[in-house]
Amino acid sequence: MTLAYPLEDERRERPASILTDALHQLGARKSYARNEEVYAQDDEVELLFQVVRGVVRTSRLTADGRRQVGDFYYAGDLFGLEPGPLHRFGAEALSDCEILVVRRSAVRAFAGDAELDRAILAATHQEMERLQDHVVMLGRKSARERVGAFLMAIANRQSDEACSLPMGRQDMADYLGLTIETVSRMLTQLQGEAIVEFPSTRSFQIRRWTALEALAA
Repeated sequence: MTLAYPLEDERRERPASILTDALHQLGARKSYARNEEVYAQDDEVELLFQVVRGVVRTSRLTADGRRQVGDFYYAGDLFGLEPGPLHRFGAEALSDCEILVVRRSAVRAFAGDAELDRAILAATHQEMERLQDHVVMLGRKSARERVGAFLMAIANRQSDEACSLPMGRQDMADYLGLTIETVSRMLTQLQGEAIVEFPSTRSFQIRRWTALEALAA
């Protein structure tokens, strides 16, 4: 017997595919240089974005001038999704980037109001899950565990033995809620214990996966 309605997995995948289809059919490719602003904090939400090449960083400045890094987005990731009318975080190119950009009004015309709303709701839900994971990490993990979990997350995104680390120590510190000195000290400890190795400041290799996974768990 053939089901006349999509399976649960298909329903979960469909909203993201709608946005991706709209971006690839209607979006314009734009290039951004390293540290160039994609959009500013408190800008109006008018566009949707997908990383084609490079890495994007989102961040927010607090009233006292401190910076909180929200997340890092890699090739294939959608970003700029907001439930409200304004961007709560700004976005910058962490490296030289190529980004697909499309107006929400164009996606609405392409997919229809209901489909776009469902797609944005589903994508926003995924963003909320990432945010919740981040909050748990900041609230429950030690500095050593935070750094270990961060390195594991970076490694899981890459297939090469040598993992690229596009963000600097200050970016890591502002994402992990630590000082740059603490981040540097934790990295030195992990290298000293032969858990990771840093051939350069912007690349690393995991030498003891089990030990790093234990920190990240």
